[in-house]
Amino acid sequence: MRKYGNIALVAAIGLVLVSCGRRDVISAGESGIGLLVNRTACPAVATPVHTNEITIFNPRSSREATAIDATAVITNIRSTCSDASGSIDTVASFDVYARRTDPRGARQIVLPYFATVLRGNGQIMSKEIGRIGLNFADGEYRASTNGQASTSISRAAVTLPPDVEERLTRRRRPGDTDAALDPMADPTVRAAVDNITFELLIGFQLEPDQLEYNATR
Repeated sequence: MRKYGNIALVAAIGLVLVSCGRRDVISAGESGIGLLVNRTACPAVATPVHTNEITIFNPRSSREATAIDATAVITNIRSTCSDASGSIDTVASFDVYARRTDPRGARQIVLPYFATVLRGNGQIMSKEIGRIGLNFADGEYRASTNGQASTSISRAAVTLPPDVEERLTRRRRPGDTDAALDPMADPTVRAAVDNITFELLIGFQLEPDQLEYNATR
């Protein structure tokens, strides 16, 4: 039996934030009350809007409900992240559930999916296409399986420039001229943070008409 469902992404990009854990700490002292946020170096893992579902029609050009052959959905995305090797290594797992309209006969449906590493500024760093197979037993309407995608990001790519890090982490006290100013309101600081922020996006690789169907139904 052919086996589908694994994608390995090695992004030749680099990340210094904290480790892959995340901790938000409220601190209070002579300087007042503030929110200290430790950013995680791990990429957020998500599904882009309208890409977690796919509908197969027969005939393919039809969009009538009576022509639906099968549907599938990507769900339960979860991830693990490690920085023990000096790079930020993330493995994302997800489930795929499918339903067909005709249960007669054993059948396999193979669906394409993508795993994309996206920078916070919208730049696509890498994209891989995989295929995942769902096997329906004779007489069964439903089938399920799971897939996986992974990415490795170097620490250099997630490290803030020292001057930007100083602006974000400098302690401010009441009476300072910039005490009430949010450093992230500065486009330069925002751009620097976006540049070290990454996402791992997973979804079905849809044709334009399939994406349009998801968006407009």
